[in-house]
Amino acid sequence: MYTGRNFPLRGMLVWTRYYLFTFLLMSTAVVVLYEIFELKWLALPWVPIALIGTAVAFLIGFKNNASYGRTWEARKIYGGIVNTSRSFTAMVRDFASLENPENGLDEAALREHHRRAVKRHVAWMTALRFQLRSPRPWESIVYRSKGQYTEKVTSVEEQKYKIEEFLEPIMEPEEYKEVISKKNRATQILGLQSKHLKELYQLGALDNFRLMELQKMITEMYTLQGKCERIKNFPYPRQFASLNMHFVWLFLVLVPFGLVKEFAKLGGTFIWLTIPISMIVCWTFHTMERIGEVTENPFMGGVNDVPITSISRGIEIDLLELIDEKELPEGIPEQNNTQM
Repeated sequence: MYTGRNFPLRGMLVWTRYYLFTFLLMSTAVVVLYEIFELKWLALPWVPIALIGTAVAFLIGFKNNASYGRTWEARKIYGGIVNTSRSFTAMVRDFASLENPENGLDEAALREHHRRAVKRHVAWMTALRFQLRSPRPWESIVYRSKGQYTEKVTSVEEQKYKIEEFLEPIMEPEEYKEVISKKNRATQILGLQSKHLKELYQLGALDNFRLMELQKMITEMYTLQGKCERIKNFPYPRQFASLNMHFVWLFLVLVPFGLVKEFAKLGGTFIWLTIPISMIVCWTFHTMERIGEVTENPFMGGVNDVPITSISRGIEIDLLELIDEKELPEGIPEQNNTQM
């Protein structure tokens, strides 16, 4: 998530430089053929091109609105994860108690149960963010060119390291071996969390009512995880995305053919203004379409995505402080005004 006041113009130009060069070649070729080689029949009336442009503008607006909706929903879901995580930790800390003197637990053993539950919850958030950062074929991050602006300014932790490096230090050895062999590790960790609550109930540290309240929190976590997976695994419909892209490029190709005739009417060297004006028009429409493309998948690890790595680390610090842990991890630093 970009946190600066505005994207720098230089960054925008770097991000779109290949397409700017394409638009320059397109418009220059049309003007040269029309003016130098006198192929006057290349000029097209501007009215039908403007009608196509109007339709394309509506399509781009529809797509961008839907893409923003997906990103905003993802942010609300992670806001729910923040709230649920804090509530779950506070409930585990206060509900699992020594009220029953015959349960065989002392203060040190109870604190260890609290610590295990919190560490397991951190493991769940870690497994979830690694699953959400795994690439999908339709995501723009899969096919972006090396060295583009996004890759120069950010580094995605989940794509740089392996999940084993994060889970092994914070999980019990037996649980780690069980979880790491599964495909959906986040789901398995919540299952282990539920078993642990049952264990606390059997030890007498939880009564039936408190157990049910904590199980509701586990259910809420499953719900939030499922909502994240729905956004991750169900793309913006490909039929709309594909037609939108084709219609945009149809309009971009036609723009210089329509503008060359309009500027030729002005006489003299005004016809050469077709090149910069065509570039501006094409760049505007294409950049708007591309913004929608990079916004529609909010978990892929781009500059405009939901900063699930930073959010998860912030939650981890909060939870460890709730159980009075002394050794706290560092927050995730911003990279060039970007939270990941």
